Amino acid sequence: MFLIPALVFLFVFFFIPFFQTIILSLQDYSTDIYNPTFVGISNYSALLKSSEFYTALINTFLFLLMVVPFLAVFPLIVAIFINQKIKGIGLYKVLIYLPVVVSIVVVAIAFKWLYAQQGILNYFMEMINLKPIGWLTDTHWALFSVALVTIYKGIGYYMMIYLAALMGVPKDLYEAAEVDGANPFFKHLTVTIPHIMPTIALVVTISSISALKVFAEIYVMTKGGPLNSTKTIVYYIYERAFENLDLSMASTASVVLLLIILVFSIINITFFENKRYKL
Repeated sequence: MFLIPALVFLFVFFFIPFFQTIILSLQDYSTDIYNPTFVGISNYSALLKSSEFYTALINTFLFLLMVVPFLAVFPLIVAIFINQKIKGIGLYKVLIYLPVVVSIVVVAIAFKWLYAQQGILNYFMEMINLKPIGWLTDTHWALFSVALVTIYKGIGYYMMIYLAALMGVPKDLYEAAEVDGANPFFKHLTVTIPHIMPTIALVVTISSISALKVFAEIYVMTKGGPLNSTKTIVYYIYERAFENLDLSMASTASVVLLLIILVFSIINITFFENKRYKL
């Protein structure tokens, strides 16, 4: 009985849209949106031949490679420092976690001002005699600039996950490592990391899925530009569905994205959590 509300929620907001998306991906709405034509896997064939989709796919994986390694390592380092007995540690935790509470739209708008041609970043660059950079208008910098926003927004969130895991590491192991003469670096390398490896795998999985689904930052800051250099899969889906009203291709891309995320989840379970699931 207690599970019924959750099951109803999942059925209405996940399972029904999931199967509707699959059905939409097998139909053609280009001629008549009210009476679509069943075309089978033709939409998938067309999607795999689309250069625009491959551009979005490459951008998505580049974004993932920029974001995930940093979010897997840097928040752990911050969590280790924050886990020490430092005066005013509560204030530091609040300041680091504050970006997580702020809306991503607000953060994206603030960074858009910083990245402006006459913004603060270029102002400081001119002060040190460097040429201004088109952070959001240069195809070489745009995707990297958006990735920085995602990293800034996620550090506090993943830091809290790591802090919860660090509390479960036995203190006597640190003491034994100190007796053996281990310095702080090797102490965490040999004690901390092995004990929180499942948490590291969780952070890698969550951050990877979030990177694959990035949208708000792209929509607010670049809208996929310049020259499609920041167009990701989710923004491609949004563009096809709501700007071009191409529901079939948008649904097809959504199914492909689901399969990609499923592959990442299977890899995580197989290589990082096989003992937990006894695979």
